[in-house]
Amino acid sequence: MLKTAVVTGASRGIGAAIVRSLAAQGYEIAGIYARHTDAMQQLSKEYGVIPFAADLAQMQVFAPLAQQILERLGHVDLLVHSAGISCHGLFQSIPPEETQRLYTVNLGAVIELTRALLPSMLKRHSGNVICISSMWGEIGASCEVDYSVTKGALLAFVKALAKEVGPSGIRVNAVSPGAILTDMTTSLGTEALGTLAEETALGRLGTPEEVADAVCFLASEYAAYITGQNLSVNGGIL
Repeated sequence: MLKTAVVTGASRGIGAAIVRSLAAQGYEIAGIYARHTDAMQQLSKEYGVIPFAADLAQMQVFAPLAQQILERLGHVDLLVHSAGISCHGLFQSIPPEETQRLYTVNLGAVIELTRALLPSMLKRHSGNVICISSMWGEIGASCEVDYSVTKGALLAFVKALAKEVGPSGIRVNAVSPGAILTDMTTSLGTEALGTLAEETALGRLGTPEEVADAVCFLASEYAAYITGQNLSVNGGIL
């Protein structure tokens, strides 16, 4: 049977790298994206990705989105939560509308999309959920408090859900990237990125493809006995 995957945040950065890697593994992929339509169309053209446009900050989208995906794919073997946003600034200075959107996209969307697609996995007694967290979810980051909270909560979600659905043959894991060169990190500026590279044991920033490799490992039979875990891809920065 054809392997199927759903990837959020699929149009760029880590999400796009995950799409390319899974496509190379033979997956049929539903790619969820909010913007960057041109990039998504290119992935669709090159890798056959089925695009689904959705604003993950809108909680009402998840049930119909899951239904549309299941109607198109038939079933979901792998769900990868890669979508994420950040906001920088002092904890007390972030506008409430920004924090609300951040919590919904980074955490609420993961919970509700999983909830919507989980019944189909439970029915088949098979499935795999992988959440992209962050090193800041492990240790916290000044001026990124809310972002750190959402990513730390994902790790708790992974541990708890893995215990609940493990008896049904479903695995749940996380990947926590360190300093990865993406659009999100380049906004930090050259000096900050240089400091992060210096603090990394390997002396460089990571690539989206290296995170995608970790996802592919956790999705594979090589990781068949791994669940409820967090794989840190951080070059030794922690």
